[in-house]
Amino acid sequence: MAPPAPLTAKAEDPPPQGMSRAVVAGCIGNFVEQIDLGLYGFLAPVMADSFFPSGNHTLSLLSTYATFAIGILVQPLGGVFFGRIGDRVGRRAMLTLTISLMGVFTACVGVLPTWDQVGVAAPVLLLLIRVVQGIVHGGEYGGALTFIIEYAPRRRRGLFMGYASMGVFGGLLVGAALSSLVTALLTEGQMSSWGWRLPFLVALPLAAGGLLLRRRVAETPAFLAAVEGDAVPEESPVMETIRRYWRPLLTFSGYAMTNAVLSFVWVTYLPQWLSDEGGLSRSAAFSSNMLSLAAYLPLLALAGLLSDRVGRKPMLLAGCVACVVLVPLSFRLAQNGTWGWAVLAQLVYLVPEFCIAVPATASLPEMVPTRVRVTATALGFNVPFALFSGTAPLISTALVGWTGSLYSVWCYLGGLAVVSFFAVLFGYRESAGKDLSGEGEPVAGTVPATVGAS
Repeated sequence: MAPPAPLTAKAEDPPPQGMSRAVVAGCIGNFVEQIDLGLYGFLAPVMADSFFPSGNHTLSLLSTYATFAIGILVQPLGGVFFGRIGDRVGRRAMLTLTISLMGVFTACVGVLPTWDQVGVAAPVLLLLIRVVQGIVHGGEYGGALTFIIEYAPRRRRGLFMGYASMGVFGGLLVGAALSSLVTALLTEGQMSSWGWRLPFLVALPLAAGGLLLRRRVAETPAFLAAVEGDAVPEESPVMETIRRYWRPLLTFSGYAMTNAVLSFVWVTYLPQWLSDEGGLSRSAAFSSNMLSLAAYLPLLALAGLLSDRVGRKPMLLAGCVACVVLVPLSFRLAQNGTWGWAVLAQLVYLVPEFCIAVPATASLPEMVPTRVRVTATALGFNVPFALFSGTAPLISTALVGWTGSLYSVWCYLGGLAVVSFFAVLFGYRESAGKDLSGEGEPVAGTVPATVGAS
């Protein structure tokens, strides 16, 4: 095995092959992380009766989603712990640690004992693993985004964030594909007995490959320049972030909450609704979601490129409006009860996703300086996503159970989108093309001069 790249390399823009390797190294952790989240979301209906008493399936499903939510709620702790490592020791050191832990603990889910085997210890063990996973995930995402955006050319940061998002949704696609594959190949009895375990074990070799890749990539030029200039956090990175940069974090949270619920309703709750209430088999529901994910992947790079051209702000505003207008249309189409309508419904759902996901991902690291970027990015993402994404399937299940209507989920999502619209309109100042500290003017030709006005 080749020795790790030195941490003291000259802080200059890497050659194109270096940037490509850095993007892949940054994306691989998000890829493995989202496989885990996708598997848990897709297989929750099957796993529910393995870890909780099987007398009431709805209650077992709610309990499984609650465990999922708790694992995400603790992610801000990971942002604090791993963010400190990333901002003081280095991005690469932090990312090699997080991907190792992710692979191990995701595989552990696949070997856990069930309720029938160990009783109440089964959900307790599942919860403990989800908590540790959540803490690790909380550090991984902020670190990976920082790593990629600090390698990205100034004019193409949105495009590079599109690549990062491809790692996220690509992992969800693989989670959907693995879920669909085992569901199609195995009987219902085999799936509930042992089949659901198999996809979780795939994470271990993927994480091992990611670890080797990350050890061969140099530290980011921005971090090396900060070290050489002694631009380290003046105090604890989390304290400096909260004290000095609470405004951009609060603004980001105002529109990230819509992104969080929009994404997680699509990839975790909607397939479950299609199979339980929408008239589709479980395999048909999974495959319709998988097809929409596959259609979305190439659009992510286009969304990033477009946000570099027109700015993050116009796209975020358009996404909020599309969320209010198009999500109810999507839900109406989903209720027609066939596989084709389910696919079309999710393609309509992609329009607000297209407008929001990548510009939101790019905006936060651009608004904070290098010395606290990992911590600020991790906290900025993890707090709203912990509150809104992890609870999205739980709240959606409860709302539909209470009202009997899928449109109740739209009411929840639409209300968040209205708040996000005004958060973007009045709180967000265009960051595309500016210095990574958020201080400089846009690069000429990157976005129109009028876009930068807030």
